[in-house]
Amino acid sequence: MKKILLIIPAYNEQYNILDTVTSITKSKLKNKVDYIVINDGSKDKTGLICDENNINHIDLIHNLGIGGAVQTGYKYAVNNDYDIAVQFDGDGQHDINYVEKIIDPIIKGKCNMCIGSRFILPNKEGFKSSKSRRVGIKVISAFIKIFTKNKIYDPTSGFRAVDKKVMLEFINEYPTEYPEPISTVMLLKMKYEISEVPVMMHHRKEGESSIHTWKSVYYMINVLLSILITSIRRY
Repeated sequence: MKKILLIIPAYNEQYNILDTVTSITKSKLKNKVDYIVINDGSKDKTGLICDENNINHIDLIHNLGIGGAVQTGYKYAVNNDYDIAVQFDGDGQHDINYVEKIIDPIIKGKCNMCIGSRFILPNKEGFKSSKSRRVGIKVISAFIKIFTKNKIYDPTSGFRAVDKKVMLEFINEYPTEYPEPISTVMLLKMKYEISEVPVMMHHRKEGESSIHTWKSVYYMINVLLSILITSIRRY
């Protein structure tokens, strides 16, 4: 039986984190999953709520950003000998019922990372973000295809699972800026196998997204430049 860990990065998620964890603990998945909340230096009551409700968590003294928080989760997974780690947002957007669908290709040895995608068939429903953000995702996807020869439909999805080999890569190097698309390019250049499975996502229940610059030309330029630099590195 594979040991599976959900890594839940959380920054100022006082209105969402308890519901997110409750959805996990009350789920009826055929595969047993554990979880760890990475409280990323939250300035609200996220840490207090975790303490009061005996939620398994790590408190980071400073805000490291999504990349640093998730890498902390990977280090925890490796140190505790987990076979599969699943990134699972603390804001209520990810549905626990899709976890088994995401980990299944890894359990069967078909890939090293599996991405839960909003944009591949037969997933025609559910939350897919704003039109401008979808356009940005398509541009990033096209750029990744140019430099890696691989089509990734949802490169910014934070709902994804990795095996132990990838965890060992990520504990040594994990991007702090734009971690999902950049780490995907890293793995593709290292010749790891990546799959996508269709999932439905939800609007975040409360609070604001940590991403505020999707409409910014500056943001897109930096993402694309980061993909370019990552793709020409030697691995």
